[in-house]
Amino acid sequence: MKIAVIGTGTTGSEVLNLLEDDQIVGPFDSSHPPTIEKLKSADAAIIFVPGSAVDDIINIVMDAEIATAWGSTGYDWPHEELDSELKKRETKWVHASNFSLGMNIARRCLKIIGNGSEILDEPEFSIHEIHHTGKQDAPSGTALAWERWLGKEATITSERKGDIKGIHQLKMETDFETIQLQHEAHDRAIFAEGALWAVRQLTDTSFEPGFYSMETLFDQKMG
Repeated sequence: MKIAVIGTGTTGSEVLNLLEDDQIVGPFDSSHPPTIEKLKSADAAIIFVPGSAVDDIINIVMDAEIATAWGSTGYDWPHEELDSELKKRETKWVHASNFSLGMNIARRCLKIIGNGSEILDEPEFSIHEIHHTGKQDAPSGTALAWERWLGKEATITSERKGDIKGIHQLKMETDFETIQLQHEAHDRAIFAEGALWAVRQLTDTSFEPGFYSMETLFDQKMG
């Protein structure tokens, strides 16, 4: 399977490390931008660029009509429009603020906590995320996703220090007890690994053309 890699930053470099040389198309970045012709020579694309760079390449990727995993955060995806256009082109895309497969296990835990909290007396929720100093968006897209998965309003705080790959913490408190959940990324390779897993799922004929979230792919595969 040939993969076009767009974005050669910290996570994009991890994708390259997981691929054999003969699997790589590109890589592409701002000094070596992708073209439709070059992308069409790949079976799929994995993209880790800042949200601010998405508009510069989204039309090129769309015209290439190949399965694509987008790891860009801080971008307002027009879900319905993209889903409709991808279906017309019989193309599949997946996007995620965090491609970690372990994060999807945490997501299921968050839903259980959120639903179970209904029986508690005035629980309070807080989400804290910590990332490296180079991360541009705050709060992280994953922290916002945690609140959505929880299904409850939460106070979200952010911290930027060192080279931390990503820590997300949930605390639920009542007058009588505290429940905490934490996910910590030890190596950015987990995001690259998850993106590779995602594009491989897109090539499965059980997935129809359209615009998917990582959680939809994970749940459909896990049952």
